[in-house]
Amino acid sequence: MNHRVILIASSNRGKVREILAILAGVPAEFETLERYPGLPEVEEDADTFEGNATRKAMQYAGRTGRWTLADDSGLEVDALGGAPGVLSARFAGKQGDDAANNAKLVSLLREVPPEKRTARFRCFVVLANETAILAKAAGVFEGMIVDEPRGANGFGYDPHFYVPEVGMTAAEMPPELKNALSHRARALIQLRPRLLALLG
Repeated sequence: MNHRVILIASSNRGKVREILAILAGVPAEFETLERYPGLPEVEEDADTFEGNATRKAMQYAGRTGRWTLADDSGLEVDALGGAPGVLSARFAGKQGDDAANNAKLVSLLREVPPEKRTARFRCFVVLANETAILAKAAGVFEGMIVDEPRGANGFGYDPHFYVPEVGMTAAEMPPELKNALSHRARALIQLRPRLLALLG
């Protein structure tokens, strides 16, 4: 196998931790954006998760010369017409303010009965080098939105995302369970054989 350094194009530590756990055993060295403090941030203004993930992967690969793995993911709530969608991280206005995003979500669903609060997390992952997309995959994680936050694991909307098949929120799941069931896990598990083939 070729020795390969792969950049994970995220500054979200929770997301990076999940990606590293799911890709454990892949024979590559992974680095994060913290290794490149002066790098300008990629504008995530595409209207799809695939578009944002592709943009991040290609631009960071071009700027660093590294193979780059980028993910874009978010929450789609049926009663809100699919919102927050690609705006998930900045739903309440400020990028990455989990408390404000969750407060806005719960307040918008105040009049919606529990059985109509179906939702899903969607994730798109892209692996690219400076000139091409090498691999891509998508994953979906179905659940319901609950008013009261439950659990201390996870990040983002996890405390409000209840998964009926396991009877707990994403934030109540132990990491090994979430990293087997989540949208990010499903996308990366699909991507893994392609990644191993490329490394081989």
